[in-house]
Amino acid sequence: MGARPTPLNSGEAIGPGRYAQLVQQLKIGLLGCGNVGGALVGQLDARRAAIARRTGVELTIGAIAVRSVSRDRDVDVDASLFTTDPRSVVEDPEIDLVVELIGGIEPARELVLRALELGKPVITGNKELLANHGAELCAAADDAGVDLLFEAAVAGGIPLIRPLRESLVGENVTRVMGIVNGTTNYILTQMAENGAGYADALAEAQSLGYAERDPTADVEGYDAGAKAAIIASIVFGATVVAGDVYHEGIAGITAVDIATAERLGFVIKAVVIIEGQGDVDGDGPPEVSVRTHPAMLPASHPLASVRDSFNAVFVEGESVGDLMFYGRGAGGEPTASAVLGDLIDAAINRVAGTAARIGHLERARICPIDDLDTAYYLAMEVIDRPGVLARVTDEFGRHEVSIRSMEQQGMGDDALLIFITHRSNEAAVQATLHSLRELDVVHGIRTVIRVVGDED
Repeated sequence: MGARPTPLNSGEAIGPGRYAQLVQQLKIGLLGCGNVGGALVGQLDARRAAIARRTGVELTIGAIAVRSVSRDRDVDVDASLFTTDPRSVVEDPEIDLVVELIGGIEPARELVLRALELGKPVITGNKELLANHGAELCAAADDAGVDLLFEAAVAGGIPLIRPLRESLVGENVTRVMGIVNGTTNYILTQMAENGAGYADALAEAQSLGYAERDPTADVEGYDAGAKAAIIASIVFGATVVAGDVYHEGIAGITAVDIATAERLGFVIKAVVIIEGQGDVDGDGPPEVSVRTHPAMLPASHPLASVRDSFNAVFVEGESVGDLMFYGRGAGGEPTASAVLGDLIDAAINRVAGTAARIGHLERARICPIDDLDTAYYLAMEVIDRPGVLARVTDEFGRHEVSIRSMEQQGMGDDALLIFITHRSNEAAVQATLHSLRELDVVHGIRTVIRVVGDED
């Protein structure tokens, strides 16, 4: 961040003329005015004077691009500010900063690049855009010497990107693990605490507005995967895109899995996990493991107590130790607060003639999921008769997967076998599962969940 203008709250008595002379007035071009955009307009209106007094910068809305100017919007602005032409907002010489909240890749990408080309700082909350074209946009911002800020793209109102990008830039971050999707966390909370089935918990999440009518992006891990790609790019200073992220959804989690996890001292959460492999500070691009999937966490882990639609990110660093960022990861007001923070930073930097740059990022080397080493929870249905357990455990031994614990639950003529392994290689576990499915005594593999945060 650059030097800040002289604040106006230094104790010096300033008359109206002197105040007006010191304050720099900047106009904002807002692209999109949905829940977040509308909340941002309200927050700007309520805090404009306080922001000007503290920073010396007065921010006003200069234009707002929307799909329809006839739609009723709960925002207190002059109707003449609305337009259906976002490019005209970006190219308006009166607009000093651009806030992109329309979502998706196009036309957002084209509009952001045009704004940067014109030397206008951009604030965005567009995770899909950043997770697929972040390197291109960061390079364009660096070439133009202006800010591209995106605190709102990952964890709503939780301050995360700025600490990772600035405060921890010199830290050797070894792992980032987090709950960054409120929909899946709400569903799993309802299943764990109220005994709801997956379908009922999802329906409730939809009725409360936590889940979309089509929940695929959330429950299959695509939303979390995009956020994981952004976090990984910032933490390791190398490009990770959404397609690099291994992802699994939560639809296969059952009430039996949740009850078993609780009995064994675990909680099931949908998490993102970002880890550097080998010497991430050496020459050349780092090797990074990036994944999102359900995981069994020890009940004592800080993330295990994150409930409902809240988000949290747990950062492990070599020097700083463990840090956790927690709060509301979605919603119009919290997300708009993150946008406003970025907007103020960008405005101050514009007045000072500087920018917080990321620069040109190399492509990260992505560690294949088959190279992962972790513990596993496995639940399978088998025929309940003598010798079956021996045949099953032989397959674990044949593939060098060590069993940490095992229990059997009767199911009439069948049985449910539940295993937790020691740390094992993903490829070896998958080979074990393939062999088990071939056994005539195994009716099916019900659940496979990785066990994280309980290193043995």
